[in-house]
Amino acid sequence: MRYLLISVCFIFIGCASFPKKNNFMDVAVTSNVFNPYFSNLNQDYIYKANIEVYDNTFGGLFIVKKIAEQHHRIVFTTEMGNKLFDFTFNNEDFKVNYILEDLDKKILINILKKDFRVLITENLKTTKAYALTKETIKKTSLNNKDYYYFENPEISKVIRVNNGKEKVRFLFSEINDNIAQKIVILHSNIKLKINLKSIN
Repeated sequence: MRYLLISVCFIFIGCASFPKKNNFMDVAVTSNVFNPYFSNLNQDYIYKANIEVYDNTFGGLFIVKKIAEQHHRIVFTTEMGNKLFDFTFNNEDFKVNYILEDLDKKILINILKKDFRVLITENLKTTKAYALTKETIKKTSLNNKDYYYFENPEISKVIRVNNGKEKVRFLFSEINDNIAQKIVILHSNIKLKINLKSIN
C-alpha cells in the first residue's frame, strides 16, 4: 500500500502543470507579449554563431533581416561567406532558400523553423499571467505549442513546454537598445544548442 501511495504521488507530481511545479503565482493579465529583439526594419542583426547539432558543430555568422511586417530572412554563413542555410519567413509561410546537405534533414529543418519563429514573432496574445520573485511570466501559444515568456522588464527567457515539461529554453542577455547581445537556445530532448553573440 505504501509503494502504491508513493507511485501515485510521483504520477501526480509528474502530471502537475508547469506553473504549479515551478511555484508560479497567478496574476491578472494586463498586457500581451511584445518581442522587440528582431523588430527593426532598418537594422541588420548580425551574430557570431555556434550551432551544435547531434555530433557536429557549425560556426559562422547568423544574420536576421526584417523585410516587412511578419516577413524576415534568416541566413547562416561561414565566416568566409559560404551559406549553411537560408530561410524566409513570410507571415505563416516558410521557405528553405538553401540548406547545406549535412543539415538537410526534415526533422532538423522543422525544429529550426519553430525555434527561429520564436525569435522573430513580435506580438502574441497572453492567455495567462504569473509572478515569480521580480519576474512576470506570460503564457502564450505559438505553432500550437505552449510558451512561457519571462519578463523583468525585458524578455529574458522563453520556455516551450509540452505535457508540463520543459522542451526548449531560449535565454536572452546583455540587452541594449532592444537588442539581445547574447542568445542561447537549448533543447532538452535532442542534442541541439545554438549560441549567438551580437557583433553589430
